[in-house]
Amino acid sequence: MTALDMTSPTSAPALARLSRTRLFYWSVRRELWENRSIYIAPLGVAALILVGFLLGVAHPPHMHGLDTMDAAHRAQLREIPYDVAAVVTIVVSLVVGVFYCLGALHGERRDRSILFWKSLPVSDLIAVLAKAAIPLAVLPAVTLVVTMITQLLMFLINTAALLAQGASVAPLWVQDPVFANFLTLPYGLVVLSLWYAPVYGWLLLVSAWARRTPILWALGPIIALPLFERLALGTSYVGDLLTRRLHGGFSEAFDVPADGKMHVDFAQPDLLKFLSTPDLWIGLAVAAAFFAGAVWLRRRGEPI
Repeated sequence: MTALDMTSPTSAPALARLSRTRLFYWSVRRELWENRSIYIAPLGVAALILVGFLLGVAHPPHMHGLDTMDAAHRAQLREIPYDVAAVVTIVVSLVVGVFYCLGALHGERRDRSILFWKSLPVSDLIAVLAKAAIPLAVLPAVTLVVTMITQLLMFLINTAALLAQGASVAPLWVQDPVFANFLTLPYGLVVLSLWYAPVYGWLLLVSAWARRTPILWALGPIIALPLFERLALGTSYVGDLLTRRLHGGFSEAFDVPADGKMHVDFAQPDLLKFLSTPDLWIGLAVAAAFFAGAVWLRRRGEPI
């Protein structure tokens, strides 16, 4: 390739895109280096779950009437440990994401490292997008891998326990929910990530603005606005909106049985219903506005 080809107008945009991609990649790597709780917390919870599950298999609790239960009830009981493992890991990851966002932009101003990072050829847009990628993409990916490995190990422990007792493993391999969970879990994590995008955007915006105790500034309006509306107007529109957002959108992403009961069938994803929900797209638009505000504030941010 000649020097003319290397400096041609068509190659310059490609080089620029490659450069921005690499800057974004290394910015995300920087966040992982500086915030090890992103993967240590889910791994620690998974280890505790496996230890507890192993002890439970070794010393199973006495359950009256277990032998008289039908296959459906036994399958439901068998699902409980897997559901607990998934829910606990997801909740811990959500908590890690909340506290990460609260400190992501506030911390670099507090320890004055923002002066160093601003001296590098990384734009404020790339820096904020890299921070937003942690709760929106990296943490869900870590949660997915950790949860799938945990559930697979639980399945193998169950299999080994049955073989040690001389029992048949055929019912376990047929009725165990671990493989079905491998299909619904990625979808559920994507739903959570998209549904909570405005929450993460709000936390990053507060982190870029607050001079101290960002958690108080983040929670203050969320608590004060519904209370003010209730006392002043006697309505609860803001509270209902916040409650609906915090529910996670599962009622829109999965099938809700038409039997009058308040539960969600997580075995029946409903992607079209989720994508056609106006609240999803309104939330994403609000999240984009919050992220843009965080970029604007970081551009003018100074050490505190």
